[in-house]
Amino acid sequence: MKSREEKTTSGAARNNDEPQRDDKSRAGRGKRRSGFAVSRDGAAIFFEVLGQPHPAPTLILCDGLGCDGYVWKYLQWALSDRYRLVHLNYRGHGQTPLPQDFGQVQIADFAADILSVMDASETERAVIVGHSLGVQVALETYRQARERCLGLVLICGSYRNPLRTFKGKETLGDLLPLIQTAVSKVPRLVGAFWKRLLPLDLSFQIAKHFELNGELVHREDFVPYLEALSRMDPRMFVATMAAAAQHDAQDVLVEISVPTLLITARHDTFTPMALSLEMQEKIAGSELHIVEAGTHTAPIERPAEVTQVVQRFLERRVFAP
Repeated sequence: MKSREEKTTSGAARNNDEPQRDDKSRAGRGKRRSGFAVSRDGAAIFFEVLGQPHPAPTLILCDGLGCDGYVWKYLQWALSDRYRLVHLNYRGHGQTPLPQDFGQVQIADFAADILSVMDASETERAVIVGHSLGVQVALETYRQARERCLGLVLICGSYRNPLRTFKGKETLGDLLPLIQTAVSKVPRLVGAFWKRLLPLDLSFQIAKHFELNGELVHREDFVPYLEALSRMDPRMFVATMAAAAQHDAQDVLVEISVPTLLITARHDTFTPMALSLEMQEKIAGSELHIVEAGTHTAPIERPAEVTQVVQRFLERRVFAP
């Protein structure tokens, strides 16, 4: 099986790894517009479009659990010079309303929402870019409509139940039923506790201690995630976590025939590097890049490195002249 692996051994300070910026390129990025798509079950899905106008090639950005776009900050900035970027908020995330039925919170539903957003944004085909949970959503989107996928960029994610590999243990998966019971029986109490769980600064310090590379992450880059999480309905968070646990795209991997880039981080303990190595073995012709100094939030820890890898992949494998 032919594949390519790239590694970086750089552990340089974060300040040396920011994309170059200039006023001329900023002026060519076009205006941001937003709206709502209507999914197959009638759900309203918020999305925004930025970067270049049609007929520029399009990338669909798929978030992680509880996220509403924080991880794309630097990639959006750099890629909007040449590409049209479509970013959506999942059901119950960001500006998308809670679903009327929490039973319609499955990875397959999120993938269907991607396709509805593509229709609403007049996007026939696109490269699907996913981070964390977004990797599962991207793979499910390929399952549902491979003819609309030009390529896949899968960053720090899994193709199956991520709770079984979280922090190298199965503890979170074992605790899920208890968490679901608590949220369903006393939702108001859990909701009040959720919003007051920890101050943002303390949460950030804890995250740096247990997962993030504190030398590479800026507070202003990660706190938006904590803010979005505090605004999220805990029922939706748990329902989405359960959906991720039930999802398995192992059968999809061997069927993928579009150019695929896998980006993993050496110190990612949420979705360990082994998962990306497994995907590389199963996806024919896929490329693998390892961010040696990174963790689960590699796109904001090593933004220039990740951006460069994605740009070169798109230029060589997807949109080559």
